[in-house]
Order: sequence, then C-alpha cells, then structure tokens
Amino acid sequence: MDPAGSSRRGFLRQATAGGAAFALGDLGFLAGLPAVSAAEARPGADMVRFRPEVEPTVRLLEETPRGRLLEEVAARIKAGRLSYQQLLAALLLAGVRNVQPRPSVGFKFHAVLVVNSAHLASLASPDGERWLPILWALDEFKRSQARDVQEGNWTMGKVDEARVPAAGKARAAFVEAMDKWDVEAADVAVAGLARGAPATEVFELFARYGARDFRSIGHKAIFVANAWRTLQCIGWQHAEPVLRSLAYALLNHRGQPNPAESDLDADRPWRENLGRAEAIGTSWRGGVESADAVRGMIEVLRGGSAADAAGEVVSLLGKGVSERSIYDGLLVGSAELLMRQPGIVALHSMTTSNAMRYNFAATGSDHTRRMLLLQNAAFLPLFREAMRGRGRGRVDDARIDRLEPGGGDLETVFAEIGKDRGSASRRLLGLLEGGADPGEFIDGARRLIFSKGTNSHDYKFSSAVLEDFYHISPGWRNRYLAASVFNLRGSGDRDNALMERARVALG
Repeated sequence: MDPAGSSRRGFLRQATAGGAAFALGDLGFLAGLPAVSAAEARPGADMVRFRPEVEPTVRLLEETPRGRLLEEVAARIKAGRLSYQQLLAALLLAGVRNVQPRPSVGFKFHAVLVVNSAHLASLASPDGERWLPILWALDEFKRSQARDVQEGNWTMGKVDEARVPAAGKARAAFVEAMDKWDVEAADVAVAGLARGAPATEVFELFARYGARDFRSIGHKAIFVANAWRTLQCIGWQHAEPVLRSLAYALLNHRGQPNPAESDLDADRPWRENLGRAEAIGTSWRGGVESADAVRGMIEVLRGGSAADAAGEVVSLLGKGVSERSIYDGLLVGSAELLMRQPGIVALHSMTTSNAMRYNFAATGSDHTRRMLLLQNAAFLPLFREAMRGRGRGRVDDARIDRLEPGGGDLETVFAEIGKDRGSASRRLLGLLEGGADPGEFIDGARRLIFSKGTNSHDYKFSSAVLEDFYHISPGWRNRYLAASVFNLRGSGDRDNALMERARVALG
C-alpha cells in the first residue's frame, strides 16, 4: 500500500482486519457497552459530583477480588448503573486511599499516577473503545493494592479535624509546612486549602512544590499534573483526599535528612534556580522562535551539567528567544536520551518533561513558570547521569538531529519495533518527512498499547509523547515522534491477558 497517500481510516481497517499489523483482533465485544462520547469523557459543567453513591463504587473496587473485578464493573456498566466519570472518580479515590506513595512516588503508586494517562488514552480513542484504558487501570489498581497489603496494608486515615486551619490561614500554614517538610502539618493544612481555597490557587502551590526536588525520577511533577487534570474531569469535590495524598508524596525524601536543614544534591538545582529566575526578570515572554536555539539547547543537554542547562535557558531568554523554542529543545533533548539508552530512566525524562510542560502552561504565576522552565532544564542532565547508574551503565552517543530517514510503510514500522527499534525509528522518520499523516501512526500506536501493554509505563509514556508531539514545532516534531518507538509496543509483541478477560467480561 502507499502509506503516504492512504487515509487513516483505510490504514486502521487494514491493520485490524484479521489481526494483521496490530494483532488487535475483533473489538466487537465492546459493542454491547454504552459508547462513551467525547463530551462525557471531557471535563464539563455536568461532571459527576461527589455524592454518597460514589462511596459504594469505591468499596466495590477495593473489596472485589482482582479476578472478578472486571466482570462486576462490566455488569454495572451494561446495566446503566455506572458511568465513565463515576468509574474514573472511584478509581482515583480508591488509589489514593489504599496505595501509599512510599517508599518512593512510583512503583506500586503507579496505579494512581496512571489514572490520567489512561483517561488521556480514552479521550483520544473512538467512542466505542473508550472503556478499554480505564478497565486496564482497574486491573492495575488491584495489582498495586495487593502489593500495598504485602508491604503493610497502608490506608489513608481521617484528617485531624481539630488541627485543620481556618480557610483564611490554610495557605500560610501549608506553605510553612511544605517549606519545613513537615508531613503532619501539611496534611491538616492541605485539608483546609481543599475546603476553602480556589482550585487554581491550590494548583499554583502544588505546581511549584512538585518541581522543587529531583527525587523519585520526576514522579512528583507527574503526580501534580495528573492529579490536577483528573480532578478537572471528575470534579473538585473529590479534591481533599487526592491533595492529601499529593502533599504526602511531595514530602517524600526516602530516609535522607530533612531537606529544609540540609544541602542535598536533589534540592540544589531549585535553590540555585531561584537566583536565576530573578535574573530573568518579568519581561521574558514573547520572544522569537529559533531553530539554532533548539540545537544549542540540545547540545548543552548532551554533556552539560544541571547548572549549564539552566544557565542556557537564562542566556536564550536574554537573547529574546521564545519559550517555545526552549521547550522544543527540552522535549526533543529528552527524546534523544531515550535513543541513547532505552529504558526506565530515559522514558521518565520524557514523561517528566510532559508533566512540567503541562504545569508550565497551566500555571498563572510568572515566577512559577520561570522556575518550571529552569527546573525542567536542570533535571534532564540529572536524568542523563542517573542513566549511567541505574541503566546499563553505557549511554550511547546517538544524536536525534542526525537520524537518517529510511523507507518502508507503517506496517513495517510496527513490525520492526519489537525487533530493531533503530530501523523502525528511521523508517517512521522517512514516512513523516515524506508527508504521511502522523495521526495514522499515533492511532495505531495507541491501539497497540490497548492490546499489548503490560505495565503502567506503557500508558504513561504513550499518553505523554503522543500528546507532546503536537506541542513541538513542526520542524522538530517528526524526529521526536520517531524517537518514541524506542519505548512503544510493536505488532509482534505478545497480546496481554487483559484483552481476553475484557472480551469475556463485556461480551
């Protein structure tokens, strides 16, 4: 076939016929479910409210054995007793109540972190397939819940009502507690914030503290973005337990001394960047885009230190370069890290950059924006060095700007992802540079996650990179997407067991 000239519909029809390129099989088992419209999945004025009937759904998720949960949920969906937003709300609440963000904001806590990623996958799916990512996230919750039980069976307790500050004092109390890394004081202060402060004011605070330190390889910033985005869909009435979990997560320092009283490596970029943010000033917005600036930013990220990367941001802004070009450099530079060493650390450089870019765009505070930009730049060299210690040790010298376009079609690209990712990357770049519709690849990659994804990183990574593709300038986005194949699923990968369970449960 001619991939450059074929329609997306025709490509996907060929891809799914007989399980050809994507081995998805027949999705007809979804036909018995009520379709989830795009309007229902997105935030809106008629979003689900936190009523007493939500608690039984949370209990259902908590108490039903993993081997029966999909069947129980499917029965309620088919009977019209459970909507998409009700299930999404219950899933997030069950996670924050039952899964402790310790010893790190990761590992089993991915059951919470992945909720928004699954939701984003649902938003981007056809109406008839929007249940699949959420059903997968249900199973992930049960797996994490079981691990939490093995590790002590933590459950979020009730807030100490006697210590919750009045609405007018909650913000100051929260800031003081977070600055002192005081878990108990932050817990009661955030309850006061959730009950009395405007949602945007609360987000501003969390966006700032979520970027404060380089611990848990970026999961703190990821949790901030994902919690905020999910709450916009399910309703702010659910915010208090989510924000309590979030504050608890942000204060994790894994047995190190109190960061407020120490000078630790993970906290040093923030302290240094406070001075750089002041040097930038307040008239830095609205610069000009520059391809040379993007290349310069990527070059610094290849071998420079955290201070070098943050200093480059200050220099570029001082020369009148736009923040978009700087973010092009950061996002494309993070993708190059994945090419240099595919694996858990590099993929988090991309998901963290996705979260920090989102928080940068969503915040209304000019100072917080400057700090997010500086911290994102500083974090990427720290990811690069973490790759040396936590990965295979070797970090290759692959350069994203030297990736040569190859030939072939999309079916070949997906087939080669599981065999030769470098070849798949070159072939995809050749297709995109030749004018092929990137949406065909994005749609196919997302559906392969449904059928072959096996862990939360499949959803977190794919949702992040397939979203950021559209935020990168046209001159760089094709290379960014081509690099993504180093952590996507291919058509030759084994089908996951959940798809068959879903067929039985929903058929």
